[in-house]
Amino acid sequence: MVSKPEAGAGPVDRQLVRLARPDVGEEELAEIREVLESGQLTMGPKVTELERLLAAATATAHAAAVSSGTAALHVAVLALGIGPGDEVLVPAYTFPATANVVALVGATPVLVDVDPVTMNIDPADAERRVTPRTKAVLAVHLFGRPARLEELPELPVIEDAAGALGALHCGRPCGSLGTLACFSFHPRKIVTTGEGGAVTTDDEELDEAVRSLRHHGWTPSQQYSDMPRPAFNYRLSDILAAVGIPQLRRLGDLHAAYDRVARGYAERLADADVVLPQADEGDRHGWQAYVIQLDRRDEALAALRDAGIQAQIGTYAVHRLGAYRDQGSFPGADAAFGRALALPLHTRLTEDELDRVADVVCRFA
Repeated sequence: MVSKPEAGAGPVDRQLVRLARPDVGEEELAEIREVLESGQLTMGPKVTELERLLAAATATAHAAAVSSGTAALHVAVLALGIGPGDEVLVPAYTFPATANVVALVGATPVLVDVDPVTMNIDPADAERRVTPRTKAVLAVHLFGRPARLEELPELPVIEDAAGALGALHCGRPCGSLGTLACFSFHPRKIVTTGEGGAVTTDDEELDEAVRSLRHHGWTPSQQYSDMPRPAFNYRLSDILAAVGIPQLRRLGDLHAAYDRVARGYAERLADADVVLPQADEGDRHGWQAYVIQLDRRDEALAALRDAGIQAQIGTYAVHRLGAYRDQGSFPGADAAFGRALALPLHTRLTEDELDRVADVVCRFA
């Protein structure tokens, strides 16, 4: 499927296949220009518009924009009153920020194994790890695949929906399933502001707490006239919000483009010995990343990079990191960590580029 050079020709000069590429252009430039011309560069009407669009996309009453996905997780944990002496259940296979925010409020992140196929939190293992000190579950919709939150212990759930904007579980948008939900607008997400995040909830008091925590502790309901506690500057600027607004407006089109790429991979890798990403029946995948699993992952990763194709491991086995060692055995997380491979995924991938990626993967599957 990959064309060969003619006899006597030098090596084929082929463009780098990028792992991710934000879908931004003239619409985003126009929104940024409007902000610059207005003179109001932070916490102005563009932030409000971004929040309104996100609340609509997630079918929630409230959305509060913050400076990053990690900031969103941090203020969500604090909004629930979690602190020293408390425990929070966290998947053992996730980006470390999920555990870090729990540790940084003085609570204990209790690692929970993941299902080795879905790579999402294992509800049975979560149930086994509940103690009288357990205050919440921080459940990740990993790579955009909705987690089965209804099977988790009956505790407050913070959705780490960083990669699940537009995903659906049992007909409901991810971001509306837990007590609070956290989003990231990092450039590898389907909607990006460069850096940024948000917290969604239907609880007015929790929304008030989040908005206070992002703005030094000032209280929104009192028109920011009182600051009952110290907090953070996790505000998002209007310049960054302006980048995300056009993408939220065309979220359906972006998902359709990602679905096209995912179908392209599925067709090309159908006969390969790999586990392909998919959502549960009736759910919709968020496609933050296209992550397959295969035994010869490291060999495939090296070959992809040698062929000018960006790729990476899926994410991290948290219990293997120095900060979280000695919490026990997590075979599901170990399996995912050793086998998961993120392939290029963005709206501008061509059929030829999909062929190039699949040809390399199939050599190792």
